[in-house]
Amino acid sequence: MAKIVIANDHGAIELAQVFVEYLTKMGYEVNHLGVVSHDSVDYPDMAKLACEEYKKGGYEFGIVCCGTGIGISISANKIQGIRCALPQNAYASSMARKHNNANFIAFGGRINYQEDPCTILDAFMDSEFEGDRHQRRIDKMMALEVGC
Repeated sequence: MAKIVIANDHGAIELAQVFVEYLTKMGYEVNHLGVVSHDSVDYPDMAKLACEEYKKGGYEFGIVCCGTGIGISISANKIQGIRCALPQNAYASSMARKHNNANFIAFGGRINYQEDPCTILDAFMDSEFEGDRHQRRIDKMMALEVGC
């Protein structure tokens, strides 16, 4: 069974729960690292928690959510080896996998998406990395982690 890790802050409790239920119905094993309380938590801590868990291995990808998705995606992208996309629609979500081989996807719990967030997630899950010239670009992208 494929495994997915998900973490959220207090700004995305409901959206994270939608994803947990949706993925569970689809047959995924979901490791939800929280939170479920509206008590304030810091999104960088939640990004770090999810990314560290993902890097232990055995996960297909990770999902991180905060109020806008911006702060938690920036935080996730600070962690070596993580490529976290913050797509605004299904097309961008699909391209994040096809061209950038994103291993994390971020969402905002306070964002009014024009498409159902589960549709955006589906586009991410249904896409595969195309390799070829895109691998060269990813290699350059990841070299920036240590080169600057």
